Amino acid sequence: MTKILMKGNEAFGAAAIKAGCRYFFGYPITPQNEIPEYMSRELPKVGGCFLQAESEIAAINMVYGAAGAGARVMTSSSSPGIALKQEGISYIAACELPCVIVNVSRGGPGLGGIQPSQSDYFQNTRGGGNGDYRTIVYAPANLQEVVDMTGDAFDVADQYRIPVIISADGMIGQMMEPVEFSERKGRPLSPKNWAVTGTEEKRAPNSINSLYIVHEELEKHNWRLDSKHKAIEKNEVQYETYQLQDAELVVVAYGTTSRVVRSAVMDLRKEGINIGLIRPKTLWPFPYKAFDEISEKVKGILTVEMSTGQMIDDVRIANNGRFPIHFMGSPGGSIPAAEVISERIKSIIRE
Repeated sequence: MTKILMKGNEAFGAAAIKAGCRYFFGYPITPQNEIPEYMSRELPKVGGCFLQAESEIAAINMVYGAAGAGARVMTSSSSPGIALKQEGISYIAACELPCVIVNVSRGGPGLGGIQPSQSDYFQNTRGGGNGDYRTIVYAPANLQEVVDMTGDAFDVADQYRIPVIISADGMIGQMMEPVEFSERKGRPLSPKNWAVTGTEEKRAPNSINSLYIVHEELEKHNWRLDSKHKAIEKNEVQYETYQLQDAELVVVAYGTTSRVVRSAVMDLRKEGINIGLIRPKTLWPFPYKAFDEISEKVKGILTVEMSTGQMIDDVRIANNGRFPIHFMGSPGGSIPAAEVISERIKSIIRE
């Protein structure tokens, strides 16, 4: 299989088209602009439609419409743009419509900066909109995972009829790496008999709705969504562990940060300091069970994030009081160096 050198944002677009995405609605914002640029050039070549909306709010509602018609559709943005889309995402989730949303995060709050950040963890995993809903959240750490996870995201979105977010920091979007586009087997999926595609007087009309005036009907709908979320938590968790078997301290990190942590782990092991790594590949559902693999001999857990600490809440839940938890954050748009992480680890071990 031939590998192609691509920029991360372009890899998102190429993988989406290969997965059958034929509609893209978006609005420019750094550092994800190459995604709509790529889609504007490439989608028409396969009979698809690219449209730059007048705003992020308009874009997500166009996604709502295309998803309701049964199309494979994607949008992308960066942190404050995703914030503007939250009402639409809540509506899409309530109506059980599949779509893929790429968030190439920048620092925040407010406009923040365009440098890499992981400060959208709460926004992506907790749902920034109203009501009881969830979105599946993937966190690629390299561009091959960008390709693979984007393809999977469309299948998973269709299977569960749910929005799927791919959470990437600005480094993932802007860096270049070789990737390959192998043939995907895909998941067996049911026909979209629920879609609003016109009846041709051959069937009863479908209706897509998120308004339930009668409270018993609303409660039944919300419990059904909840049962779907529980099925996702059971079936769709993804994570990677590295060198846990003899670790005296375990580091938890995802995305770009996890790559730097892995380098630190390798360097420390050369010095005789045994460190392990847990890398969530899905941020929701979070891999709580991965922490069951940690030996009782471990002295503690260190969470490393490019934020002031958001994933650490899930780490605390997973840890369930077993080990001391430490934190190392980098919220200003800088990626922590392996040497700095190594020194933090050594200081914890010396405590």
